[in-house]
Amino acid sequence: MSHLKKLLLAFAFLISGAAIAAPAAVAQGTNVVAIDEVRILRDSKAGKDMATKLDSIETQMNNELNPTRATLQTEGKALDAKLNGKTREQVNADAALVSELNNYQAKANTFAATAQKYSKDFSYTERVALSGFNKALEPVLLQVIQEKNAQMVVSKSSVVYSADSIDVTADVIKKLDAATPTLTVTRQKAPEQPAGQ
Repeated sequence: MSHLKKLLLAFAFLISGAAIAAPAAVAQGTNVVAIDEVRILRDSKAGKDMATKLDSIETQMNNELNPTRATLQTEGKALDAKLNGKTREQVNADAALVSELNNYQAKANTFAATAQKYSKDFSYTERVALSGFNKALEPVLLQVIQEKNAQMVVSKSSVVYSADSIDVTADVIKKLDAATPTLTVTRQKAPEQPAGQ
């Protein structure tokens, strides 16, 4: 799943938590507004800035992994050539080749663990960035809700139909752009999990 999709899912959970109201209230004339959280994240300056910075961090992390990945690929091809045409018995009889294979496997395991750590770090970086985005969005969203005298906010992605007249997405984006055009997004290290979890 791309990091944008993960961010959109987390963002949807935030908005759905802020939009709790009883269906009976709608029937009684409650003022309802709708927002398109995907559009807010995608089109706002802060959302674009966050996505650009996350892409940069992801590229940096991949660039850090690439030299080891390339070395392992080269070593793997060399070992494949040495193994070509040999039976298991012939390989087992060649102590130097067995040692090379064991060393290669150890390097590959270390690289896999490092790549997994980088993946966890990047996922954590995304969550921290989205949290920052949500902190910037919350007062803006509340301001628009107050201006529209709304008692309920619905997500356009969660309803079958909503009239354009209740869509306040553009207002939210405009105010968010004015209040927070950029976000601080820095590479994070995921907290270590205790052994056995």
